[in-house]
Amino acid sequence: MFLSRLVTTAKQFSTSAITSFPKLKTHSGTKKRWRAISNGKFKRAHAAHAHLNVTKRPGRKNSLCQTAYSSGAQTPTLKKLMPYA
Repeated sequence: MFLSRLVTTAKQFSTSAITSFPKLKTHSGTKKRWRAISNGKFKRAHAAHAHLNVTKRPGRKNSLCQTAYSSGAQTPTLKKLMPYA
């Protein structure tokens, strides 16, 4: 009885209220560091490129400025941490 009343109440507001409960939370640290791309993988920037660059060789600085992509092992974990990306 309670469930049927809940379903009828939910249908008044939204058609997918039952299927989307509970909402999944996105991991805050992950959404600050990673971006989803169209092929289902994720991209991020390298760390250690912003300061203390005098002691780093030019090749290292060039490689740190390039975009890093998620590997095959990282992608399923990132999809769990960012369910709506």
